[in-house]
Amino acid sequence: MKNLYLPISIIIAGLIIAGSIIFYTQSQKVQQKSAGEPTEKFTIAESDHIKGDPDAPVTLIEYSDFQCPFCAAFHPTIKKVLDDNPGKVRWVYRHFPLDQIHQNARPAAEASECSAEQGKFWEFADLLFENQEKLGENFYKELAARVGINQSQFNECLFSRKYKDKVETDLEEGIKVGVKRTPGSFVNGELVSGAVPYETLKTAVEKALAELK
Repeated sequence: MKNLYLPISIIIAGLIIAGSIIFYTQSQKVQQKSAGEPTEKFTIAESDHIKGDPDAPVTLIEYSDFQCPFCAAFHPTIKKVLDDNPGKVRWVYRHFPLDQIHQNARPAAEASECSAEQGKFWEFADLLFENQEKLGENFYKELAARVGINQSQFNECLFSRKYKDKVETDLEEGIKVGVKRTPGSFVNGELVSGAVPYETLKTAVEKALAELK
């Protein structure tokens, strides 16, 4: 029996190694598949804020925070990509307020929704990003007057927190699709995390366009 211990041990060790190799190979295949395919299907709703051609082949969904300095820096980058690709890209803006570090982010998001109610979302959003140091209720009312919307309607909307659920829904959906920091963007479902430079975002858009051919 002692003479059988060594060959049996070798066989068992071989089976363990072979099993490990098979498991590792299968795991790698699953990881590669997951990395190459969006884990969540994005649905564009009527309530979304869309800039650019609504039927553009490339959809850039941005989850952003109006008090985030990186988001403010990234805002012109997306504008430039949109301008440089007319008819090819649509920009969808969604809220992702980082409440723990940006106490004004959620109120600003709700205020932007009140401006959107009167067709002025993008103008209002631009001014929020350009004046992050002024964020606050008085400033939102000032912006409402500046962009030319009905102030009584805006003030009532703001006071009632009419769009708090919409902002929260955007945040929850962002968490589901894997956003961990702002800005968090997706180009045809592929994550582009952070305030990347123009060339990086441009490359992501060009890749998405090439994949559609």
